Amino acid sequence: MKQAIIIGATSGLGQAVAIQLINEGWRVAIAGRRLERLEALQQQYGAERVVYRAMDVTQESAVEALDALLGEVQNPNVLLYATGIGKQNPDLGEDMELRTIKTNCEGMVRIVDHFINYVKRTPYYTSARKAHIAVITSVAGTMGMGQAPAYSATKSMQSAYLVALSQLARMQRWPITVGDIRPGFVATEILNPDKHYPMLMTATEAARHIVHSLHRHQRITIFDWRYKLLVGFWRLIPRWLWERITIIKN
Repeated sequence: MKQAIIIGATSGLGQAVAIQLINEGWRVAIAGRRLERLEALQQQYGAERVVYRAMDVTQESAVEALDALLGEVQNPNVLLYATGIGKQNPDLGEDMELRTIKTNCEGMVRIVDHFINYVKRTPYYTSARKAHIAVITSVAGTMGMGQAPAYSATKSMQSAYLVALSQLARMQRWPITVGDIRPGFVATEILNPDKHYPMLMTATEAARHIVHSLHRHQRITIFDWRYKLLVGFWRLIPRWLWERITIIKN
């Protein structure tokens, strides 16, 4: 039975991916802050298929919760970091900006690095049997978005960090692969329900793309094809011109 650990499985993409993997026969360890939602998933699918721990990735105690999950599902095939916050914040509310950085950057580094060190000291993992580490970033990391400075900056940081980890894993010959999953707009709690979002995708649709990426240990995943075109176009825009575009609100 394949096993996965999903950080941030109480809602949104993390929860949708967890459900799809469970339905495929995986054993899944889930973590998040909302304990009642974790308990509900276990009650729905059974303790043999789902184990959980409460976790706040912004706290140092998060690694203790991760160790507890690793004790339950030893030698997992996949670690998915799906935790993330971020809202449009044109008024630059300082609390929102700092909490976004703490969750998306500090939390990711804390969890991902701790898991890598677990893999490095575990004989189960070899060059032929690697652990796959994936982080849900965003196409918003392609360029700085004026409406959401901290969110777009943290997503860019996540992607750059994963590039460095992928290179470092090859340099050190660690038995890991690294995945950067970059969705566009997905109908989850992170979006403002009062706004209209172009090319909006349901969480279930997005989860199918993510699970496909996890199966294949894909390095970078952008879905769907419309966002691939959009990202390609963004990269062609000079910085000086992008900074003068003031009509983008989402």
